[in-house]
Amino acid sequence: MERFLPLDVDVRTISPLNLAFIGDGVYEVLVREQLVCQANRPNGILHRLSVEQVRAEAQAAAMERIQPLLTEKEEAVYRRGRNAHTSRTGDDYHRATGLEALFGYLYLSGQIERIRELFQAGQPKEEGGGEALSQTAGK
Repeated sequence: MERFLPLDVDVRTISPLNLAFIGDGVYEVLVREQLVCQANRPNGILHRLSVEQVRAEAQAAAMERIQPLLTEKEEAVYRRGRNAHTSRTGDDYHRATGLEALFGYLYLSGQIERIRELFQAGQPKEEGGGEALSQTAGK
């Protein structure tokens, strides 16, 4: 799969916060697609489940699971995003910004399969090794 818009861009020149801006959207689309494909649910439940996964704390936890898999270049992009100066404070927020910058970088550089791989690796596992995301509308 390729990007939605085939516009020319040199990802090396994009600021880490701009990478995080697009990466935030990429990550949210992945979460939403996963939730919709799991089961038909009322919109309110979809919203609640997606917010649980895209909030800074959840993204920071996903980054902990993903980080050992990163290449040297991906790690550098993550660090640039994590260390970017923002008005927000807190370790979770900065790690989440790093994750978003990484996903933005991968998306804009056309590395869609790598996005899928890292997104899947970042998903929490239930006890017993299964996916932690509910297959039902409950909770």
